[in-house]
Amino acid sequence: MDTSLKAVALVCSLKASPAESSSDLIARQVLDELATHGIDGETVRVADYDVRPGVEDDMGDGDQWPQILEKITAADVLVLATPTWVGHMSSIAQRVLERLDAQLSATDEQGRPAMFGKVAVSAVVGNEDGAHKIVADTFQGLNDIGFTIPAQGCTYWNNEAMNPKNYADLEETPSAVSSTIATLSANAAHLARLLRAEQYPPV
Repeated sequence: MDTSLKAVALVCSLKASPAESSSDLIARQVLDELATHGIDGETVRVADYDVRPGVEDDMGDGDQWPQILEKITAADVLVLATPTWVGHMSSIAQRVLERLDAQLSATDEQGRPAMFGKVAVSAVVGNEDGAHKIVADTFQGLNDIGFTIPAQGCTYWNNEAMNPKNYADLEETPSAVSSTIATLSANAAHLARLLRAEQYPPV
C-alpha cells in the first residue's frame, strides 16, 4: 500500500497541551482512520504556538505560524478540528483560516494556487449546537484558499441542547461519529491519491 501520503490535523482547541481536549480526541480518531488507508499523520495543537493575528505568511516578531504552515505545505490532507463556542468555531480556528488567506496569492512553479492538490476535511465537537454552520464556514474558506473537499468530508458531535457534556467524557464513540469518520477518511484518501497522480491543470 502507498504510504507516501501525509496528513496534518490542526487542533483548534482553546486549551494548550497537555490539557484534555475533545477536539484533539476527534482529530486523532480521524488520523487513526486515515492510517488504515496508508496515510501517516500528526496533530498540531495550535494553542501551543504563538500565532499572531494577520493575513501574511509571517507576521514577524516571534510569530510561529510559519512552523505550522510548513507542516500544512508538506501534507496532502488537512484535518481542521475545532470546538463549538457560542455556536461558532473557536477563535483559534478562525485565526487559522485568516492566516491561510495569504495562500490565495501564493503559487507553485506552474502558476497554480499553492494549496491546489491538497484535501481538507473538518471535525467539530461541542456541548452545544452549531456544527453544520461551522462546517459550512470552514469548507467555504478552505475551498476559497484552494483546498479540495471530498464528498461527506466532515464529522461532528454535538451533545443535546441544554445538557452540557464533552465528547472526551463519552464512554465510547457514538456509531454515527465512527461511521462519518470512516467515510470522510476513505473519501479523503481516495481524493488525495487521485490528485497526487494527476494534479489540477496549470492556470
